[in-house]
Amino acid sequence: MILREKPGLWALIFAMQGSVLPRILPRILAVSALAAAVVWVDGHIYSLPHTNAAPFAVFGVALSLFLGFRNNAAYDRWWEGRRLWGQLVADLRALGREAEIFLPDRRDRHRLLRLALGFLHLHRINLRKSRDFAKAAEWAGQDFSAAPHPPCAALNEMASMVGNTAPDGFARKALSERLAAITLAQAGCERIASTPLPYVYSLLVFRTTYLYCLLIPFALLEGAGWMTPVFVAIVAYVFFGLAEVTEELSDPFAETANGLPLDALCRTVEISLSAHLDLPPPPPMAPQAFVLS
Repeated sequence: MILREKPGLWALIFAMQGSVLPRILPRILAVSALAAAVVWVDGHIYSLPHTNAAPFAVFGVALSLFLGFRNNAAYDRWWEGRRLWGQLVADLRALGREAEIFLPDRRDRHRLLRLALGFLHLHRINLRKSRDFAKAAEWAGQDFSAAPHPPCAALNEMASMVGNTAPDGFARKALSERLAAITLAQAGCERIASTPLPYVYSLLVFRTTYLYCLLIPFALLEGAGWMTPVFVAIVAYVFFGLAEVTEELSDPFAETANGLPLDALCRTVEISLSAHLDLPPPPPMAPQAFVLS
């Protein structure tokens, strides 16, 4: 996730980090080159049809509305992912306090909270489709990587511990309800990760965007002349950029510049639970070149 102050004019124009421009630049250059070719052919070889700009204005408004709707749907996924991880942070902090209340044995408390931190890292690994289980194994004290679903294996171990070590039924009920809340947030994140935006949306958006950018030079020939490639580049930047932003935000857990900072959120929980584990708190994660991972 990008963390930086509001950029000034110079940074606003030339900032590349977190921008989709590097990914869409080849497409912008391609449609601009085609527009330049259309202008040259029209002026030197064969007079091409000069269409009216009005239909393209209506077409552009419709396309921008559709892109806006799809962008809102992608942002909703990103924001829901952040809310669910915020809920996980709150539940794990509450679990630390409840362990202090309901588990009198210090070793049991530490074991439960270490498993909780191991679960959180396994959940992060599962969402990002990573295979680096070292941090999770370090906290949990055992390797869950061979389990069919490693985060659930860690939660199952926590549930077994609660059943075996909680001193009474009320303690078991309180701790099991906390584990159920953690499971609910976990399932919500996995729902987002495993259910992409409908493919038909992507297909329609990209086809329509290409069609619009390829045809619009014919509407600009009459009035814009050799400025046509410039205007086409601006239009392509807006529409290709919106489409690419949507693709990036629709997967909020990906390791991209604009993805959610899952490593930093895990570190936040480690800091919160360190007091319950009698450990010095680790330092908060800092952005590297404005990116918080």
